[in-house]
Amino acid sequence: MSGNRHPIDFTATPSEGRGLDVRWIHGSVSAKHNTDPDIQVYAHDPHTLILRQNMAVHYEAPFLFLLFGNDRAVLIDTGATAEAEFFPLRRTVDDLMARWLTAHPRDGYELLVLHTHAHSDHVAGDGQFADRPDTVVVGADRATAWAYLGLGADLDRVTTLDLGGRVLECLASPGHQEAAVTFYDAYTGFLLTGDTVYPGRLYVQDLAAFRDTIDRLVRFTDTRAVSHVLGCHIEMTTTPGVDYPIRTTYQPDEPPLRLSPGRLRDIRAAIDEVGERTGRHPYADFVICWEP
Repeated sequence: MSGNRHPIDFTATPSEGRGLDVRWIHGSVSAKHNTDPDIQVYAHDPHTLILRQNMAVHYEAPFLFLLFGNDRAVLIDTGATAEAEFFPLRRTVDDLMARWLTAHPRDGYELLVLHTHAHSDHVAGDGQFADRPDTVVVGADRATAWAYLGLGADLDRVTTLDLGGRVLECLASPGHQEAAVTFYDAYTGFLLTGDTVYPGRLYVQDLAAFRDTIDRLVRFTDTRAVSHVLGCHIEMTTTPGVDYPIRTTYQPDEPPLRLSPGRLRDIRAAIDEVGERTGRHPYADFVICWEP
């Protein structure tokens, strides 16, 4: 941690965040007349930011996560839109990092760009960072991402990623998509599950792999202090079992993004109920969509 005049101790006490007391931007009746920011930025604590893309820019409206350590920050996912004109992710991240570095001066501070999985609505903004100094953009494909994180054939292996005193744990989590990774941040207690678990349609590509992943996450959360399970979308309404139609750009009745670790057990029980039946299977807080 050379050049860090005042290193932050991310291990002494957990983050005292704001509890995700936020009203996320959720689109508008007329996308043409939408006045929301292109990217909403929510500071859970001074070192943990959650970003959401505007639905008027792209209906997927994914969530992204920017976490600061002493030596480098990590941006997890880059959204659904490539063009900076419509989705100024690089400019937003540069501004957020500049503000953080003003408050916490560092020499040679780096940005690492990782992904929860390789679907296009999570990697589209990668190109905006291609020429950014002191930046490493790791490909989202399984071979590249898993090799960088030290994951491999042993899917039960948990690896670590050190941001400089702030250590993330990384778990292989295929099933929704073969390259999927889940990240655990002990500082906040966040379990970042990408599209594997979130309040919405859980699209399953490989049911056996998905079942094993949920089992793995249940075991993992049994031995960690998980405050919230955070995926990358909200697609449900607050009416149990009812989701918004695909390509919806106005979701005024969204439930919270945050889920409890107990939701993992609910999903595991639902998998057993679904059995070998393909198709759409709605539950109170999620919908399992098995489309092999």
